[in-house]
Amino acid sequence: MTSFWEKLRQGLSRTREGLLGPLRAAFQGEKNEELLSRLEEALLAADVGPEETGRVVQAVAEKLPARCTWEELLSLVEGVLLADLRGAERALSLPSELSVLLFVGVNGSGKTTTVAKVGHWLQREGRRPLLVAADTFRAAAIEQLRELGEAAGLPVVAQKPGADPGAVVHDALEHARASGYDVVLVDTAGRLQTKRPLMEELGKIRRVVEKMTGGPPQERILVVDATVGQNAISQAQLFHEAVGLTGLAVTKLDGTARGGAVLPVVRTLGLPILWVGTGKDLEDLAPFRAADFVRALLRG
Repeated sequence: MTSFWEKLRQGLSRTREGLLGPLRAAFQGEKNEELLSRLEEALLAADVGPEETGRVVQAVAEKLPARCTWEELLSLVEGVLLADLRGAERALSLPSELSVLLFVGVNGSGKTTTVAKVGHWLQREGRRPLLVAADTFRAAAIEQLRELGEAAGLPVVAQKPGADPGAVVHDALEHARASGYDVVLVDTAGRLQTKRPLMEELGKIRRVVEKMTGGPPQERILVVDATVGQNAISQAQLFHEAVGLTGLAVTKLDGTARGGAVLPVVRTLGLPILWVGTGKDLEDLAPFRAADFVRALLRG
């Protein structure tokens, strides 16, 4: 079976080649303007963003010796990127009593699949997860979560399409308490961030949780599709207004040449990455580790 590390390495291959290809072409064993210009172009192509790119290039230019080896250049870039992402690590820490994880995100981000993956991961960690189909606007979303729950051996609370999402969450929390589940994972509708009434619906779900548990969901997680790049920043800012985000789950790292967007998203929003996903299988998810991510990005 392919390890998660190997899937991450393979998943970032397009981003890695986009970064290293131009540098290899320009590298002649010395620091020069062409090399730094190629580094800048490569980072921008990987969707690192202009502000973050400028900062990385400046840091490399200041530290890179006039004569250098390829390994020295690579190690320096690796160190700069790793320093940026160290603060993005945060292990999930939930109390032993009932906890609520609220997942939000736009259509197509991989949110429903991520809910099931996280539930599967928590189950392996010894918790008793309950999945909640609060995306009642699409019958397909309810059915998808049911199928994923069955595949993972996890129970799913769902109602008919069109049901009030807040009522679904209310019933799920009552069921969790009565049946001894200790983590409730709520899948919400794939709201377009510009749809204000739907964003308000998210706030309503949060208030239901607060009323029933005495506090907000322990985690409010934005599921971000890595292929959307810088658009993730505007998405997160608006979702943050609705629910007060606590972390990110980055999906589809296996299908993008723009994996560098993780850097500006983390630095701009100040949110940790809790998990990264590299495929559709239940096992294709793991806690974010900055060192592994940067190594996969640059070393392969």
